Amino acid sequence: MKFKDRKEAGLQLARLLAKYRGRPDVLVLALPRGGVPVAFEIAQELNLPLDIFLVRKIGLPEQPELAIGAIASGGTTFLNRSLIERFNVSSEALREIIERETIEINRRERLYRRSSQPASFADEIVILVDDGLATGASMLVAVRALHKLGCRRIVVAIPVGAADTCSVFRTLVDDVVCVFTPENFDAVGKWYENFTQTSDEEVIRLLSFSQPRARRPAF
Repeated sequence: MKFKDRKEAGLQLARLLAKYRGRPDVLVLALPRGGVPVAFEIAQELNLPLDIFLVRKIGLPEQPELAIGAIASGGTTFLNRSLIERFNVSSEALREIIERETIEINRRERLYRRSSQPASFADEIVILVDDGLATGASMLVAVRALHKLGCRRIVVAIPVGAADTCSVFRTLVDDVVCVFTPENFDAVGKWYENFTQTSDEEVIRLLSFSQPRARRPAF
């Protein structure tokens, strides 16, 4: 099984999330950039507001695609100490990567929502969406950050994921919703016919078309 693209993946995932349709206490929260087109379809189908939560991978200096950690809006950081020790990553190199990715998170906050400050998600039921779940480093730091921010309930929703990673997340969040968990997972992009990179322009466009997020009273 392969998804045609992220739009089709989002539509299939929305069917599994139908019980949340139109609920005023539920927010669809996308991990940019690839998670945004998936989350957009969910939000549209279920008549829910859409927002973003920024997470940046901390990549191995010599092999940036290999995640040795991640950092989220607000500064929550996860570091895979075993990988850092295995590849002998120095404290100085690690600090430089974290500083660079923090700058990029702040840039994207300003670009996507015209503010350098992350939104508040306290007391929300959050459907946290990405286009797939491989090692889970980015999703893990997002979950940890959202717990700190006081989310009432966290649902991780992905079109495709590695079975062992999904099992881990079932112990960390209230629910994990996944269309399928194939054997020989390998990589997220393997399960899409079209897995072109999502641009900043597409993220901004989809957010502009989304239902405005309702502001709750403070009492």
